[in-house]
Amino acid sequence: MGGFWDRRTGTRHPAGSVPRRGAGELREALLALGGPDELFAVREGTARERADLVVECRVSEARLTLRTSMRLVPGKHEVRVLEERWEPSLEHSGEQYGRGPAKAVYKQWEFRKGADGRRHKVETFRFDTGLVKNPLQNTVLRAGWTWRGVLFRL
Repeated sequence: MGGFWDRRTGTRHPAGSVPRRGAGELREALLALGGPDELFAVREGTARERADLVVECRVSEARLTLRTSMRLVPGKHEVRVLEERWEPSLEHSGEQYGRGPAKAVYKQWEFRKGADGRRHKVETFRFDTGLVKNPLQNTVLRAGWTWRGVLFRL
C-alpha cells in the first residue's frame, strides 16, 4: 500500500549510491536556491506555518500562487513536503485552492495577423510548475534524503 500512496503524493527516493548529508547542510542548500532575481523565494518557516522552510512563487500573468512547505525529519533523512496552489477558478470569479503534487503548464495565447494576412493563434505566456518544484526536489535527492509528499499536514 505504501507504493500506491508514494505515487499519489509524489514521494521520491534518492539513488542508493548517494551519500547522506546533514540536515544543516541540506537546509543551507535549499535556502540558497531562491532569491530576489529568481522565480521563487525560499525562507524560514514560522511557528504558525509549522514548517522549517517555505517556498513561495507568485505568477501574476496567470493569477497563480504556489506555496511549498517543508519540514526536515533528520531521524528518517526525509523532507516532508506539502504543496499548495491558488489559481483562478473556471466556474466563478474567485480562486480555487488545491493541494498535493500537480504538474501543470499554464499558457496564454493571442490572435495576431500573420505574414499571409490571416489570423494566427500565438502563445504569449508559458509557466511550468516544474520550474519551482524540480530544483527543490533535485537538491533534496542529491543530499541523499527522501522527498516525501503529504496531503494534510507536515
